[in-house]
Amino acid sequence: MLRHSLLTASVLCCAAGAALPLSARADDTPPWTAPGPASYPPKKPLGKFDAPSPYAPQAPGVNAADIPSGPPSPPSEATPAVEQISAHPAREDWPVYGHDTQATRYSPLNQITPENVSQLKRAFVYHTGSKPGPGQINKWAAETTPIKVGDGLYMCSALNDIMKLDPATGKEIWRHNSGVKYDSIPYTAACKGVTYYTASTVPEGQPCHNRIVVGTLDMRLIEVDAADGKLCEGFGTHGQVNLMKGMGSSVPGFVAMTVPPPIVNGAVVVSHEVLDGQRRWAPSGVIRGYDAETGRFLWAWDVNRPDDHGEPAEGDHYSRGTPNSWAALTGDNELGLVYVPTGNSAADYYSSMRSPEENKISSSVVAIDVKTGSPRWVFQTVHKDVWDYDIGSQATLFEFPGKDGPIPALFMPTKRGQTFVLDRRTGKPILPVEERPAPQESDVPGEVRSPTQPWSVGMPRLGVADLKETDMWGMSPIDQLYCRVKFRRAHYDGEFTPPRIGQPTIEFPGYNGGSDWGSVAYDPQTGILVANWNVTPMYDQLVTRKKADQIGLMPIDSPHFTPAAGGAEGNGAQADTPYGITVAPFWNQYTGMMCNKPPYGYITAIDMHTQKVIWQHPLGSARANGPWGFPTHLPLTIGTPNNGGSTITAGGLIFLGATTDNLIHAFDLKSGKELWNDVLPGGGQANTMTYEYKGKQYVAIMAGGHHFMMTPVSDELVVYALPDSK
Repeated sequence: MLRHSLLTASVLCCAAGAALPLSARADDTPPWTAPGPASYPPKKPLGKFDAPSPYAPQAPGVNAADIPSGPPSPPSEATPAVEQISAHPAREDWPVYGHDTQATRYSPLNQITPENVSQLKRAFVYHTGSKPGPGQINKWAAETTPIKVGDGLYMCSALNDIMKLDPATGKEIWRHNSGVKYDSIPYTAACKGVTYYTASTVPEGQPCHNRIVVGTLDMRLIEVDAADGKLCEGFGTHGQVNLMKGMGSSVPGFVAMTVPPPIVNGAVVVSHEVLDGQRRWAPSGVIRGYDAETGRFLWAWDVNRPDDHGEPAEGDHYSRGTPNSWAALTGDNELGLVYVPTGNSAADYYSSMRSPEENKISSSVVAIDVKTGSPRWVFQTVHKDVWDYDIGSQATLFEFPGKDGPIPALFMPTKRGQTFVLDRRTGKPILPVEERPAPQESDVPGEVRSPTQPWSVGMPRLGVADLKETDMWGMSPIDQLYCRVKFRRAHYDGEFTPPRIGQPTIEFPGYNGGSDWGSVAYDPQTGILVANWNVTPMYDQLVTRKKADQIGLMPIDSPHFTPAAGGAEGNGAQADTPYGITVAPFWNQYTGMMCNKPPYGYITAIDMHTQKVIWQHPLGSARANGPWGFPTHLPLTIGTPNNGGSTITAGGLIFLGATTDNLIHAFDLKSGKELWNDVLPGGGQANTMTYEYKGKQYVAIMAGGHHFMMTPVSDELVVYALPDSK
């Protein structure tokens, strides 16, 4: 019996009957050609559903700190960098978001073991102070993973304030108020982490020799001194860079940074999210590099302008509607590459207006040369994506045991539950990938689907078989019958069933299926990969522009947009196209229960020497879940949806929050048995981490909760340790 266990954020949006953005009518603009400057200013006032020109001035509040941008900059090269501590982390530290530059989420600490983990107690709780205020819609989902370097625990609040804490007590040593306003929150108030950087041009002992870098929800890049939290005056404009430069028309909340930017060979590589479902000509998904020492612009990778790596000319902008990358990036200093997981083009569920260049790189992992901004290679996980299968996971780097020696490789987990293993030098699959036939039938004029889709047949799938009518489920025969009728109403040809206008379609895996932003953990000592993943189908249908207008679906840049309707998951405006989209969980709307039978979430361990599953079981209990939103308080492991990632330790343990039962869990790495858990003050939708300080090992999780997962919101970082010896 569950409830949250069934849903994802879209549940929240759609359960309340909320309509997300939709608007402007499709015009005569040719496919993959955005409106030109001649379309602005308009000859008549904009109507309720009309799109502003991308050449219109940015709305007040977009450049929130009023940072002067200066003239457009040509490409340049980064200041030579010194080796960073994340390349060879000290045993006791966790110096970067994924623990190390490989993003393994593996720690060599072994003080906490399967034998003593049950003795863990709270060492301290730290309050960030960031929660919804009176009258504010709950958009909070902190998703923060602290980093630990030397005598400091560094982290960010959901609204990008930066803090240094005492690792033993949680006492706040300093705090930098970043000044992010509520209006700048996109879909989610989240700051996944900060980046630690050691300068090559500032001597040790001088201000800003060591720095903390953060990207903000209002699109600023900020650097502060790691010692005292003061802005690094020599970086950008008094410590800040305006990332909205060259982006064209936008409003607060349309574009945001939520991930810690990697620094690769002196280049801070900046990606950002663009709010889903708004309009075809949304702001660009451009990827950019900036000098880590000075904030100077280095290069841009703009998909539809692949040979132009400078900033746009005065009055121009980066190409609109291109795939963005909201996942954490992974850098490779030795190869001089950064691995960028991409999403699909703006207007997720309609593809006819996308350029050939966009179709080549959407829903892919792209290796970009950090010296030039040019892609070295591209591997695509979904062709012509119309299912919102953007990649939310961070790539993990490892050495694959080849016949002739180790091969530099990477894991790329996906929402489909397909995990691709690639040679990170070339992008070629190391383990077999097959192109398999995919459904084609659609009633959408002009839409052409790819005849095949890639399947990673060399890796165990983090997923289950296609749905059948006999899989329909409910608390009573009437509930099951309701779901069977709903199943029959829909068009469903298995995975990759194309969206339709005339009837709903079932999307399975759903857009929160498989692995999402929590990614995976990898133990390089044993070769064990650990992944937690979801089984949550969706119920989709395209609607005509007339119908979309009638139900009031408007994009975020419309003055008639209603913030209460949400802005990313669920129904979408897809303005500037002929169709809007309605999206809901495949569930019984009366009970709040999913129509497919549980489990809805799993955890799996895979031996990468053999590519075989060692163990797998449902993840998450029914204690905080139940019909109509009432918790059952039953400690039954039924498998709930989960978001957030795990940590593996040399002590033979896996630490993981993620589930909608509001627990942090410890599992035995060898057997998968749950050995310990604790009830958190909010949902544990964040990646765990561990560190050692003065001889004691600690385990930390941000229990900030998540509006998407409908778990309780808090502002508490919770840190555990073993009791002191008597």
